[in-house]
Amino acid sequence: MKIELNGKRAIVTGSTAGIGYAIACGLARAGAEVTLTGRTQSRVDQAIDALRKETSAQISGVAADLGTRAGCDALIEARPETDILINNVGIFGPKDFFETDDATWQNFFDVNIMSGVRLSRHYAQGMKARDWGRIQFLSSESALNIPSEMVHYGMTKSAVQSISRGLAKVLAGTNVTVNAILPGPTRSEGVVDMLTAMADEQGESLADIEARFVAENRPSSIIQRLATPEEVANMCVYAASEQASATTGAALRVEGGIVDTMA
Repeated sequence: MKIELNGKRAIVTGSTAGIGYAIACGLARAGAEVTLTGRTQSRVDQAIDALRKETSAQISGVAADLGTRAGCDALIEARPETDILINNVGIFGPKDFFETDDATWQNFFDVNIMSGVRLSRHYAQGMKARDWGRIQFLSSESALNIPSEMVHYGMTKSAVQSISRGLAKVLAGTNVTVNAILPGPTRSEGVVDMLTAMADEQGESLADIEARFVAENRPSSIIQRLATPEEVANMCVYAASEQASATTGAALRVEGGIVDTMA
């Protein structure tokens, strides 16, 4: 199977590093015209330069804080239409439930949930009018295995999975598909930074910390390791393709078998 996205426009939010960057790279290599986003112009410019070295596709970027209505409006103004929308932007971080204040809950809600709601509400209308489109929400296995150390984060990932399913129903009978992607622990920039800090603090190698993290925190993992951003991106690129035309309203798991159910 050869995936070709020539002539398709894609927006990948939160794509200056990690999973988002890998998705942008995968879409670009398949021929899509890709718009990267990040909160600062310098990060966006660096990502554009890096991606242009890896692909000959047309690459551009928009700097905006998508955790705000103003930031989403700025992206929409700069890119009024798209064929593929990947709602990847998100934040995470462990915090004791009893010490997680209202402001933290609201921030996670605004960034992880409302960014995708606002952008999908706009871009899905154009996709419906053209009768073709792909929308994806980056959820997580934490949507199903709510982590006790990040209840506020798990809640947002459950929410975007619910929104994804509902929006797919809203667009029933069209050639616009909507899916949630559920990665597990992935060797993204944020996770590597967190594990590197743990390795430095405990005087162990990063490899040993990674292995212990999976064994202690995700013992049900079948692959017994962190996934790579590229492994997650492969699923996203497929779900964005013409070949995935009958895949919609789904929760597509790329979590290495952590969730111990077959459904």
